Formats: sequence, structure tokens, C-alpha cells
Amino acid sequence: MRHFLYALTLTATLPGLAAAQQCGGDFGGFVRGLKTEVQRSAGLSAAQADAFFKGVRQDGKVLKADRAQGVFQKPFDEFAGRVISQNRLSTGAAKGKAMRDTLARAERDYGVSRGVLLAFWGLETDFGAFQGDFNTRDALVTLAHDCRRPELFRPQVIAAAKLYKRGDFDPPRNRGAWAGEIGQVQMLPEDILRNGVDGDGDGHVDLRGSSADALMSGAKMLRGLGWRPGEPWMQEIIVPEGLDWSKTGLNTSLSTSQWAKMGVRARNGQLAGGQGSVLLPMGRKGPAFMVYPNFRVLFEWNKSFVYVTSAAYFATRLEGAPRFDRGNPDPAFSGTQMQALQKKLARRGHDVGKIDGILGEKTRAAVQAEQKRLGLPADAWPTRALLDRL
Repeated sequence: MRHFLYALTLTATLPGLAAAQQCGGDFGGFVRGLKTEVQRSAGLSAAQADAFFKGVRQDGKVLKADRAQGVFQKPFDEFAGRVISQNRLSTGAAKGKAMRDTLARAERDYGVSRGVLLAFWGLETDFGAFQGDFNTRDALVTLAHDCRRPELFRPQVIAAAKLYKRGDFDPPRNRGAWAGEIGQVQMLPEDILRNGVDGDGDGHVDLRGSSADALMSGAKMLRGLGWRPGEPWMQEIIVPEGLDWSKTGLNTSLSTSQWAKMGVRARNGQLAGGQGSVLLPMGRKGPAFMVYPNFRVLFEWNKSFVYVTSAAYFATRLEGAPRFDRGNPDPAFSGTQMQALQKKLARRGHDVGKIDGILGEKTRAAVQAEQKRLGLPADAWPTRALLDRL
């Protein structure tokens, strides 16, 4: 379910080789060029490279999945309600007990909270139950051939070949998510090479079959992405009606003592210390959270605002927090309404990214800027009044 930024790389020259076909064109010709690059970069023999690519095919289902990520159009309460069921909370509690020693070791070695690891384990694969049924090699080669993000997926093919060389990847049988992620916490081959941990001590990094390997590897990856040991990531808060809404959102970070002076308080207990941002995923009338630097690290795992917010909230629930107070937010826009809004914002010079009907961080920032300009409550939650004014 990891969600990537789009970019475009059309041509490049490999050291010692003529210009290679970086994406698009005849698939067979593309694979032949890619095979030469993989052989050189991954240190494979000709026979090994032939074996790695034997039977490779372009997977149309991968491309279809890549272009259909409408689930991220859901508002936070609906998305979180869908992915955080009572059954998943109960399973998370049971898995936490079963993997108590591994989770304690992950926290000791990498400083990552057990709730965060359990949350990603649960959301990515339902604690290992559904890891994807796409051939990983075919998915990666298909996406490397596609000209939307070849600069992301071409290196992943090389990384998969390196895993193959060391005996941790079976090209015709290795299966996972449509975007090439592998295992119980869904990591790409480069991430596995860099962060893979043999958590169960069997001499191999097996993110599909070993929960210990998956959790320890996920913890190492988060630490490498900037996770701060012993610090919070999110807590639910209560905000006063007269708060300066333009100060909310991830672009403003203040000390929790400053927020407290403005009337912000924790729903339960006390605000944690340090710097934080007030996050209103559904505007000033909806649920409210204080998020800390570790929350931003989660965007390195997944680029979707609603996914990261739900994962962070799920982690707090797994560590004992109550269900959030939904409040009474203004109705969420449909995908079509959001696209209309994004087009209007883009015409006014705002960078909203792709016109996709998703209220991501760029669109939220543009909404907040226009709300402030028009004298509306600048809480980054789009309303019909804003759409009409624009």
C-alpha cells in the first residue's frame, strides 16, 4: 500500500555502454537492455542473469492497480474506520503478546514503539495474512518499463537481483504487492538490502515467512528514516473555538507550551513536551491531534496523508488510547468535487500535485492559503463555501 511520488526519467547513459532504453518501447528490447545492466550492477554471471529474467512478462494488472488508488480519496474518519476494525484491534493486541520479545528487542535496538510496528504490520498485510499475490520480479520490471516512475523501479529490479544472488529471492515464485513490496511489512528490495534484519537467527532475511525478520527490519528502516527513540508521534487534543486556524497544519510547528497558552490541551493526560503541530484532518469541527517530529517520519514510509494519519492513530489505539472524538465536521467532498477544487487551485498558481481527487498535503496547503486570503477559517478543510468563492 505504499504510495509514491511521481517523476519522469526518459533517458540515461550507463557507464561503458551506449545509451540504454530507460523506459517504454518494445518490452522485449527493454528487458534485454535491463538484463545487461542488472548483470553488471548486481554482479551476476550471464547464466544467473538469464535465470533471473527467465519467463519475465509485462503484467497489465500491475499497471491497472497503479492507476486506481481511489481509496486514498476517502476522508480520515471513513478511511480509518475501514482499516481499523475491532477485529484488527483485537488481533493487534494478540500479536503484540505473541511477539512481545521481538517488539521489545526492536524498541531496545532501534527505539521504535511497539504500537507503530504493530500498526504498519496490521495495515500493510493484516499481520502477515495477505501479503499480495503479484509476481514481484514481473511487477518491478513492468513498472520500470512504464514511463511514470522508472527512476524508482529500475533500481529495485537491480536490488531484487542482488537478493537473488545471495539466495533471498526466487524470481518465478517470489510474490508480493503490485508495486513490488515484499513481506509482512511490505518493503521494496532496496529497503531489504539496506535494512533487512535476521530477526529469528536462521541465517536468512525472510520478510514473508518470518514475523521476527519483518518487525526487526521495519524497525531498522524507520530508525534509518529518522525516527527519534523515546519520543511520541501523535496524541488526541481538544482545540478552542477561537484558535488561529492558520497556525494549524504540518507547516507550523510550535512548542507544546505555546500551544497550551493558546488553549490547546490533551484530551487525556498532558501534552507531551517538545515541538508539535496541530493536525485537523477534517477541519476545525472534526477530530484534532497534536503530531510530533516522528509523525513526519512516517511519510517516508508512505506518501498518503490519510494513510499516515490513520496508521499513526492506529498505533495510539494499540497502545491504549481511546477512539477519537469525531466531532461534527462539514461534509467531505466527493472525488469529483475535490478534482474541481484542485483545478481551481491550480489555475490560481498553487502546486496541488496531480489532479486526482485526493486531499493530500499539497492540496491542503493550497486550501489553507486560499481560505486565509478569502477571510474564511483557514483550517485546510475544503467546504462548498470555499469552492463557490473560488
